[in-house]
Amino acid sequence: MPNGIDFNEWLASHTISIFDNTNLIYGTVSEFCTISGCPDMVGPSYRTYLWFDEKGKKSRVAAPLYIDYVMTFVQKTINDETIFPTKYANEFPVGLEIVVKKILRLLFHVIAHLYHSHFRELVLLNLHTHLNCVFAHLSVFNHRYQLIEQRETEILQDLVVALKILGDDEETATEVNESIDEYKDVINKEPTMSFADQPINMFPNPSPINTQTLATQIDNF
Repeated sequence: MPNGIDFNEWLASHTISIFDNTNLIYGTVSEFCTISGCPDMVGPSYRTYLWFDEKGKKSRVAAPLYIDYVMTFVQKTINDETIFPTKYANEFPVGLEIVVKKILRLLFHVIAHLYHSHFRELVLLNLHTHLNCVFAHLSVFNHRYQLIEQRETEILQDLVVALKILGDDEETATEVNESIDEYKDVINKEPTMSFADQPINMFPNPSPINTQTLATQIDNF
């Protein structure tokens, strides 16, 4: 983080950026994320995400409904002047980091669902690299400030290694090779739209993301 920058301002700016880009990418495939096609909000390893309402009641909802709840909640939160102030002299609340942690956790769920259920569509639309960049941004930012619990992020750890987001790790790389088979059934399933029929590789010769450059950009954003 650059000298002289308020930590809360730093958290807020990156959180809003990650939200905007995640929302934009989901919007490109939202018409294929339907109640019938995605009856549950799931991520890799078929992890199911339950929605908790304002009263703490959890419910199992279809992916498009869950994501709509997420985007509505985040948009409403970042538009709240008492939480994400934009006017001069207004200060961030003491509990901003708690709010940011919740937002990033929910956005991670959306990204996990995109990889699990809609990566094929994103590849066919040539938008998968954009998703990878947003995921890299979230991963490096989280790695730097530990904002999402490891039990949440572990389901995409193999992708972190495959894209070389946080550097090389031979032991973890071995785990990636063993877990890629899990994605084959997802990627090779019949698409939900009339694109040309072609096999899709979850990791199509991924080019390493320059971790040092990305970290520098986050530090000097």
